Amino acid sequence: MFRHAIAPTRFYTPVSNEIIRHPRLSSDAKCLLLWQLSLPPGADEALSESARRAGIKKTAFGRAKRELLAEGYVHEWRLPGPRGRWSTTQLVSNVPLTDAEALALRDGRDTVTPPTDSPPAPGRPTDHAVGRPQENTGENIPNPRATAALTAVSRSERRLRLSARDVKALAPLAAEWFSRGATLAELRDALTSGLPDAVRSPVGLARDRLTRKMPDPAPEPTPPPVPLSSCAGGCGRVFRPVTDEATCRDCRTERAADDASGAIAATRRGMAAIRDILAAQT
Repeated sequence: MFRHAIAPTRFYTPVSNEIIRHPRLSSDAKCLLLWQLSLPPGADEALSESARRAGIKKTAFGRAKRELLAEGYVHEWRLPGPRGRWSTTQLVSNVPLTDAEALALRDGRDTVTPPTDSPPAPGRPTDHAVGRPQENTGENIPNPRATAALTAVSRSERRLRLSARDVKALAPLAAEWFSRGATLAELRDALTSGLPDAVRSPVGLARDRLTRKMPDPAPEPTPPPVPLSSCAGGCGRVFRPVTDEATCRDCRTERAADDASGAIAATRRGMAAIRDILAAQT
């Protein structure tokens, strides 16, 4: 297939492939996010207003907003204002943010990227990548194998769709499964077998199953056997020493018997000598 594109020189917004190909964001959610990211710096436009201008209906807007909240692209807080009034503060980012990262940006404590002159305004898009990097590797993702396994299960089973935040929270439990010798197939079967037709809380169900069906700890590895040795007693046998023996059991037994016989003979000779001395004195 032939593709040709001429990039515009102005009035465009760079969008990462992570957003375009996101498996858990609907087209309405992507449209709403891209609309917000395309706003000029300093714009103060609520998500609901962006949805109205983009032609997203009320029901679809609610669903799109929930998806963006679950994936960490949107965060919002209800904050008390003067005279007992409450207001909603929204933060939109072009990469997923954890609750702690979003709170730091809201309060002007950006510890991930260089701080700006002022905290983001409500509904204001960021003009640079914030939060965790868009391309992660096994070196900077905790429990990379567990994270990949949970993501794969979530993508293959629609009733067990997990957000990035859910996967991060469940990754230590899945990692414990693998540390106990479980396979990916066993983990997948534990999470997906016998699912009800409708799952109200995928993350709660996954946490319960990962905890309740946790396999027993892997047995302690047995030490390798001691290598065989040739008996130094002259019998020609090969034996496995228990500690630092140089001779086999039979040779040690024979030697012990010889030593005992020698000791008895020496005792008898001593007693005979004593009798001879006593007889000479009488």
